[in-house]
Amino acid sequence: MRVEGVAVVTGGASGIGAACCRELAARGAKVVALDRDRARAEAVAAEVGGRAFVADVADEAEMRSVAAAIEAEVGPVESLVNSAGVIQRPLRPTELTMAAFDDVVRIDQRGTYVASVAFAQAMLKRRRGAIVQIASVVGMRSAPLHAYAPAKAAVISMTQCLAAEWGPAQLRVNCVSPGYTRTPALQAAMDRGERDPSNLIENSAMGRMVEPVDIARAVAFLCSPLATAITGVNLPVDCGWLVAPSWRTYGGLRDPA
Repeated sequence: MRVEGVAVVTGGASGIGAACCRELAARGAKVVALDRDRARAEAVAAEVGGRAFVADVADEAEMRSVAAAIEAEVGPVESLVNSAGVIQRPLRPTELTMAAFDDVVRIDQRGTYVASVAFAQAMLKRRRGAIVQIASVVGMRSAPLHAYAPAKAAVISMTQCLAAEWGPAQLRVNCVSPGYTRTPALQAAMDRGERDPSNLIENSAMGRMVEPVDIARAVAFLCSPLATAITGVNLPVDCGWLVAPSWRTYGGLRDPA
């Protein structure tokens, strides 16, 4: 499975974004790592033989400018992966500051939309392209993440809206919703005691956490020619986190007979 042309990955300097850069490059794409952290973006770009650009995904003017620069300096963008995001501590609403709330919504929701629109401009003129948003399974369930979960739910809805809006131009927009993925950010949260890894593992049907490469492979598929008739889809990649917890009502998951 090859992925042709230029692929831009926002949040490409670390975690799921960096894994997407590596996977897309391995499958033939010319990768651009786009991030606020220049040094780490350049390190990932050097690793995969790509380019690094710096921008704030939530800044409309910056994103218009960087999209034009990438088109001019690297080539026509065939794929966009919106992986830039921040996580949130599982605080009570009375403890969650509005500054923290606004930061999550600004990057995870607004940034995804701003980046999509900025790069879609040229894709729409060419009447081809693939955009893959990174949402989350908590955007599909209740969780004590009162900024992050609603922002990711908005990304899922945004995916469906943009898929219908841009489908007539053959621009595909899909979404991957990771389960609990062993990124540096989540690992740091576990190290601080904010996440219990045993809870994450025990509440998945497959009994393990998701690895960044698991997400990257799903993203690469949705960017590839194998997915040319797929748009508006939200694909959970969660090791069965969505299906397992309800089994606790019946005593939990059973060992296969």
